[in-house]
Amino acid sequence: MTQPTTPVARAPGSPDCYRRRIQFRDTDAAGIAHFSTFFLFMEEAEHEFLRARGLSVLMRDAEGAISWPRVAVKCDYASPVKFEDMLEIDVALTRIGDKSVTYAFTFTCEGRPVARGEITAVCCRVGENVVPKSILIPDEIRTLLTA
Repeated sequence: MTQPTTPVARAPGSPDCYRRRIQFRDTDAAGIAHFSTFFLFMEEAEHEFLRARGLSVLMRDAEGAISWPRVAVKCDYASPVKFEDMLEIDVALTRIGDKSVTYAFTFTCEGRPVARGEITAVCCRVGENVVPKSILIPDEIRTLLTA
């Protein structure tokens, strides 16, 4: 079975691009990709973006676990995609603050605009029975995010 998200090489300085085939389970009764699946696709593409930089949405350092809870997400739709269509998802880090990051996602299918999305996530200390607490993005992580 092939992985649903595949990195695609891009020129330095351009957004990262991932391909994701629309699976039958992603579609609704009308046979088009359900709006909610785009939020999952953005998360998959974000994970690949981080992996490509040696990072993850759940990491550990000397002080414990670090994760990135989402504080804002949105997606605007331009045209439908159907079962077996291949999406290209461009990911770009559009903002890096002291404690948060924002990613932009551009979805296309065979060059046709499909959707645009955005995720804002906050760098937090996490753990069992602990409320996530926002922290400054560690310098090592900031360096890798912007590489």
